[in-house]
Amino acid sequence: MVRSTATLAALPPSDAAAAPPARKRGRSAGDKEQNRLKRLLRNRVSAQQARERKKAYMTELEAKAKDLELRNAELEQRVSTLQNENNTLRQILKNTTAHAGKRSGGGGGGKGGDGGGKKHHFTKS
Repeated sequence: MVRSTATLAALPPSDAAAAPPARKRGRSAGDKEQNRLKRLLRNRVSAQQARERKKAYMTELEAKAKDLELRNAELEQRVSTLQNENNTLRQILKNTTAHAGKRSGGGGGGKGGDGGGKKHHFTKS
């Protein structure tokens, strides 16, 4: 039996030949496994990168902590030096004012003999 071309055109297209392949709702077991392996690999790479970032961050923090500890030790030493200097100067001041009070007759409250203020001289007219 021979059909004409006009008869072929009138026939509905067959699913396999004319229509584009429809997407499958379920994936095949091979596709699922391949996607799972890809996901696992991406996850491993991501986890490794996170570990490397964390290691770099920790190294940076440790270096910063070491620098801050050194700075703190320097500042503590400076505070100690300044406290010693302050105590020495206070002692010198105490000794100086005690000697000045003895020289002026002790009548100024121990503050240089002049009461710490200016002396004004008034003349009678």
